[in-house]
Amino acid sequence: MSLTWNEIQRVVFPQDADPDVISLYVDADVWAKVGDREVRVSDRSHLDDILDRDRFRVGAGERVSFASYFNAFPASYWQQWTNVERVRLSVETSGEGNLLVYRSTAQGVPQRVAAEPFSGTVRHEIDLPVTTFGDGGWYWFDIVASDTDVVVADGRWLTDAPELRSGGASIGTTTFNKPDYCVGTLEALAGDDAVREIIDRIYIVDQGNQRVVDEPGFAAVAERLGDALTMIEQPNLGGSGGFARSMSETLDAGSSDFLILLDDDVTIEPESIARAVRFSRHATRPVIVGGHMFDLLNRPVLHAFAETVDLKPFVWHQQPHDEVPHDFRFSNLRQTSWMHSRMDADYNGWWFCLIPTEIIRAIGLSLPAFIKWDDAEYCLRARDAGYQTVSLPGMALWHVSWLDKDDSIDWQAYFHARNRIVAALLHSPFPNGGLLARDSERWDLKHLLSMQYYPVTLRHRALRDILSGPAHMQQGMPTILSELRAAAADFPEKTVLRHESEIPRTVEGKRVYPVPTGTIGPKGPRGVSLILFTLQMTARQWFTSPASKNVAEPQVELSKRDGTWFRLPHFDSALVSTADGSGKVRYTRDPKTFRRLLGESRRLHRELKRRWPELAREYRAALPEITAPEQWAPHFTTKK
Repeated sequence: MSLTWNEIQRVVFPQDADPDVISLYVDADVWAKVGDREVRVSDRSHLDDILDRDRFRVGAGERVSFASYFNAFPASYWQQWTNVERVRLSVETSGEGNLLVYRSTAQGVPQRVAAEPFSGTVRHEIDLPVTTFGDGGWYWFDIVASDTDVVVADGRWLTDAPELRSGGASIGTTTFNKPDYCVGTLEALAGDDAVREIIDRIYIVDQGNQRVVDEPGFAAVAERLGDALTMIEQPNLGGSGGFARSMSETLDAGSSDFLILLDDDVTIEPESIARAVRFSRHATRPVIVGGHMFDLLNRPVLHAFAETVDLKPFVWHQQPHDEVPHDFRFSNLRQTSWMHSRMDADYNGWWFCLIPTEIIRAIGLSLPAFIKWDDAEYCLRARDAGYQTVSLPGMALWHVSWLDKDDSIDWQAYFHARNRIVAALLHSPFPNGGLLARDSERWDLKHLLSMQYYPVTLRHRALRDILSGPAHMQQGMPTILSELRAAAADFPEKTVLRHESEIPRTVEGKRVYPVPTGTIGPKGPRGVSLILFTLQMTARQWFTSPASKNVAEPQVELSKRDGTWFRLPHFDSALVSTADGSGKVRYTRDPKTFRRLLGESRRLHRELKRRWPELAREYRAALPEITAPEQWAPHFTTKK
């Protein structure tokens, strides 16, 4: 009986001539052991070695490893979540040399499992078991060239396991004034035949006033995609509103087994789309499959690997916490032992996430959250219904990093606070939300000690809205953003000073703090020191008035990195750079506002804890209704 071998992962190379991303596709470098770590001795990868999307040249006498993020095979994830019990490495080599196949343990220890010498043009087909990767491990291959160049071509990882589902995928992208990125994504999808074969529909939900359809290049790519592309224009309902629209449209169309959510400000590796669908087709039960995120402005840097939620304080975390961000220029897959362990996720960001339509039908659309926590809440809701989330290595895109954003201190502070607490009301297993109320109150205090009164005001509005009951989430969708932005007019700290004529001189000049060796940023007080610091700074803010000269002019200037919650409280006022470096903002201490907001924070959080059981019942009972397509439908009107 003949077996059918289906492709589940291609060996691919960068679409663009960007030398920064070569390390994500091949590891051609020479590494040496120095102490307890690997150090790169020389860089041997060259752009001219990339001959095509699926062809790579290994120079005479050189050795190149394909133990890379995009081209190694993450065997442990396939063993854990799919019906795949063996894979076949199929790859063509032209020239003379040796093909070496390796696997790794969960601790990252490499083990050679096969070797084949070759001469001329050879198609290698090596079968490998996927049965001993319970805790982690990858497969990959190396090429060692003899005295002539070797060309590696048409590399694929195949399986003889039958697909458990065979449907295609729709893609949903929510955009707000990012038409150039959207056109770039459409061009990448249109240009990859393997991806085109599995895509049923592409929904671009345009919520901005810089229309995608007016962007240069749109007409040409739209013609290539034909009926597969659907453009939708609607009012700005945030990411959750745009993604809810894609969910609704996909259910109504009824042609796809999967929906892939993509953010707008991204650059996609199209092969990742195919991998997501193939993994899902082989999954033993429906799972949400998420992709990782690389930094679009620093492309070899991985910013998200496995996202988890610490349920007691109800905060999200990276896993592993101390290893991400990770720069592949300085440590590739073979040199990064933690990356070989299988890491399970609680949720995946909606910058790139596949959701089976079966799950959408079972648990509803996105929470009407506008932005923040909609992705985490959805995956927790799915888990409550018996559906897990997998963040799959080798499936990724490049996204603008949140490190260059001030979203915790601008209008988004409302959504950070409200949606986190609502998600906890829906899913926290702890009485009164565990440590959430205490942690939220601490965040208020940090902002207040930092003279950031606007975000605290918005956080308090969030608490009052939560206390009013779940109906406010759908009712406030059309107006909430404009109201939050309008409130900024009452806070001088929200005026960004961009021009030299606007920026005042400071009393004491710029203050610069050294960064401790081995860290990526300043570290605040801990333990007893934190308690003493908090007591001292709270008393200073409560009982003392700022010096008049420090009110007339900012006392000091600080960089964004140095303008932290444990440095700003030492000053009466400060001029601090914005995260994107485009301007500066001015903070001034106001004891009266500090006392009022601190008292209000205490009162609101006490009420939240007191009413937690009642509110949790209300929100959980209302969840099916506020996430139902029928409740979302009135918001999906044509933009006027």
